[in-house]
Order: sequence, then C-alpha cells, then structure tokens
Amino acid sequence: MARNIAETFVKTAERFQERIGIIEAKSGRSVTFGELNRSSDGYAAYFCEKGVRPGDIVMLMVTPSVEFIALTLALFKLGSPIVLIDPGMGYKNLLRCIARVQPKVLVGIPKAILFARIFAKHFQTVQSFFCCGNSFGFFGPDISRSLDGAAPFPVYQPGEDDLAAIIFTTGSTGPPKGVRYEHSIFSAQLRLIEEYYEIGPDDVDQPAFPLFALFSAALGACSVIPDMNPTKPAQVDPQKFVQSIDTYGVTYSFGSPAIWNVVSRYCLDHGITLKSVRKVLMAGAPVPYELLTRVRAVLPPEASVFTPYGATESLPVASIEGREVLAETWAMSRMGRGTCVGRALPGVEVKIIAISDEPIAELSESMFLKNGELGEIIVRGEVVTRAYQNNDEETHLAKIRDGASFWHRMGDVGYLDDKERLWFCGRRAHRVVTAKGTLYSIPCEAIVNEHTAVYRSALVGIAGPSGTTGDKATKVPVLIVEPVSNIEMSKKILLDEVRALAKASELTRDIQYFLIHRAFPVDIRHNAKIFREKLAIWAHKKIAR
Repeated sequence: MARNIAETFVKTAERFQERIGIIEAKSGRSVTFGELNRSSDGYAAYFCEKGVRPGDIVMLMVTPSVEFIALTLALFKLGSPIVLIDPGMGYKNLLRCIARVQPKVLVGIPKAILFARIFAKHFQTVQSFFCCGNSFGFFGPDISRSLDGAAPFPVYQPGEDDLAAIIFTTGSTGPPKGVRYEHSIFSAQLRLIEEYYEIGPDDVDQPAFPLFALFSAALGACSVIPDMNPTKPAQVDPQKFVQSIDTYGVTYSFGSPAIWNVVSRYCLDHGITLKSVRKVLMAGAPVPYELLTRVRAVLPPEASVFTPYGATESLPVASIEGREVLAETWAMSRMGRGTCVGRALPGVEVKIIAISDEPIAELSESMFLKNGELGEIIVRGEVVTRAYQNNDEETHLAKIRDGASFWHRMGDVGYLDDKERLWFCGRRAHRVVTAKGTLYSIPCEAIVNEHTAVYRSALVGIAGPSGTTGDKATKVPVLIVEPVSNIEMSKKILLDEVRALAKASELTRDIQYFLIHRAFPVDIRHNAKIFREKLAIWAHKKIAR
C-alpha cells in the first residue's frame, strides 16, 4: 500500500509540536508544526462536512502561504486529489487545462473565485466553491476564519493507484499537460529528498517552488515562504530573498537558476556571503558554468550546489554536485559535449534509445544504445509518473511498455558516459534536422556562449527553399544570441565575432544565419527554459525580410 505523505507529516507534527514549521517572510507570520497539523485537521473536517469526498478532484488556487500548505495537507488527509496550475501560463492555457482535468471542487482566493465566475463555461464541472480570503460575502464565508478546534482527522489510506495530485507541465514544447501524481510518487520523492539530499529536522528551507514546503514539513524542516511571486522567479527582489535567508537562518533552498542568477549578482555586488546556507538546489534548466561559479562564490566554502535533472513527469532523475561540474565536466561542455547532469539517483534507471518522434509500443534490450552514443533519454523508477490526466494520446506517446513495467520518454536527447553520468544535449523537439545532418541545441549553443558578450543563445530551425512539410522536413539552422545587459559592442561586431566562433567548430561551422534578440521568451515556471518555438517564428520573419 502506498504511503500518504500527510501521514508522515502527522507523525512529524506529533514529534515537533511546538517547533516553528512555516514562516511567511512577507508578513512575519509563523505557525508551529502542531498548529499546522490542527489547521489541516480543521480544513479536512470542514470539507468533509460540506460533502467533499475521497477521489473528488479539487482545484487549489491559493497563493503560497500557511493556508496553502494547510489546505494541501487537509486534502491529502481527506484523499481528495489537488490540481496545481501555474497562473502565469496565460488565461487561455489556464482555461484549457481546467476544462481537461474536470475538477469537482474549487478552493481559491477571492480573485480565483471571481475568475471562475467570469469563465463559468470552463468551470462547469465544479459543484462546490470555497473561498479562502475575505470577499466581503460575495463568494461565501472565508473558510480560513471558520475553523474551530477540530479533532484529529483520520488520514486517508491510499491504494497504489490512488491519485494525490495533478500537476501541469510548463508547456515549453507544446500545450501544458496534467501529470497524474499518485501518493506513491510523493512517497518516493520524499524518500529521495531525505536520504540523498540529507534534508531533516535541523534544516530551514526557503522553497521557491511552493509545493516543496510540503516535503520540508513532512521531514520536520521549517519552511520560510519567500516574499516573491513564484510565477516570475526572474523578477525576484534579491534584497528580500537574502534578508529572509539571514533572518531565519535558512540552510537550503530549491529554486530556478533564474532566481539564483539575480540573487548571486546582488550578493557579489554587496559583498554578501549567505553564511547559513549549506545546500542550494537549482533545477528547471541547464545551469551555466558562470552561474554555478557565482553561486558557489556567495556561499560558505563547505556548502554544496546541486543541479538535479528531471521533469514534471519524473523528478528527480539524476543529480550532480557543483564541484564535480567545475573540476571534471565543464571543460567538455564548453567544447559542445552537452551538459552533464550527473548519475541516476537510487531507484531510478536511465537508458538511451534511438531518437523517434513516433509512439513506441514495446521495449527490448536491443533498443538500448551503448555508452557514448547520443539518443533519446528514457527513465524508469518509483518517481516516474504513469500517465497524463484525460490525455491518452500524450500518455501513449510518452510511455513505453517493458513487460510488467514501463519507461517514460523524457523528451530529451543525450548520452551516458563511461562513468554512467548522463549528459543532456537538448529537447528532442529542438533538434534541427538539416540537409547535412542533425544539430542539437545545447552542444551548438555552448560554442557561441563562450563569447563574453553573449548571455545565452538558442539554436532554431526554419523552413528553407529546399525544405518540405512534415515531421521529417529538413530545416535551415539559425543561431540567435541574447547579449549581456548594457552591452556597448555594436550588433555588427558582435555578430561577426559570434560567426567566427561558430565557424571554428565542427559542430556549428555550417550554420549561415545569426541573429540578435534582446530578451528571449522563457517558460512561466522557471523563467529559464528558452521558448525556441517562438524564437523560430521570429527568426523566420526576420530572415524572410
């Protein structure tokens, strides 16, 4: 039987009743583990009284706060799966996602309830609305004010297939998809976080991903909810982020590279060392050497910087610590060998197969490529999710049967080296098939990223005179560079020097088109994944003119 993460939390709360469990950096409000547990009991009892039952899908649209964690725990205790969608994905994507998961209950702040009323057609499956916040009576009582001394609520005991949550992908290579998280997935993730990253009661977390506070609470670590908009990590106020780290003695933080890009620059500019921090985990996009060096420079010498690899469908898959990157792998990354993301974590298998854009029904040993051969990354293990919600077509495309088990296709390309380390070479959808061969985004971009005036770059493919329509169309490669801010170099000189760098490498010597784009479009969750699809459309128009 799968373990409910809420059950783990209850045992933790009983052990650390009077310890502070959650702190809101913006308001300074804090609650103990005991208070958080009683609050979640109260919410669970309230929902149960109002007719919410195990299995009822609940749309949770509450900002990161004590209430968010208490509500999540309450719904886990009740056995009602929660749906989490990034509001920053835009209202069209948001409405499409809501319609697909067909929630029965909506729990949200007043703004979310108003949104549901305006777009009622997309919320037609919702039978119960609960407002968390003061709406002056327009949307019913504020449920956060209606809790009383509820008795301990019996935690739902899930089966292997019982759903705990539906979490949506960022949509960086297509429409966002709702990933089904069974309780067993959260249990496996919790175990890896505790055992591999050694997180426990002596830690203080500052999670940039709101749901990560749930893991910290279950492990007895205090969570400091940062004063920031989680949908815009690149716009974090570094002064506030650093201040809460210092004030509360934060020991570790899990967030996007976009956050640490801003925070590390601020710390270096002001001569700040984050003395209490022992671990930083950066995930969501490849972490450049320069950023890794900067983050290490603002931490104590003994601190560790990890760059876990994974996806919404499977996280974490592999991990590597910054010292190994700087000492061993980065020199190869600079030459276009890809980004090393480390070794598979305990309980996770990683294999490489030939690249295909078509569904793969069955897997056999003969399909596995040898170490060093570049192909498509597939994974198997306890943290690997099984399906997308109400989306059989995408599930069929992403999963491969292997006897009684299955593998997940990460949608990425890469290879394993002789030390069984995984190297990431880009998204499968971002490879550019040309008349002379196939180009992969991460290796090619690394070549021009060596220029000191280049902040980042993006390889895209556009239709050319010799191109055809269809999946196997050959494309014309274009390399687009985003300069560092406040660059004084002229566009012509920069492009000439970037072109010279590209011509000197066997990987990029055949690329003819180079463009400058001042601000790349990026994903809404991490603000770090480049939307190459949008850049390809822009590049096609630019070159056509």
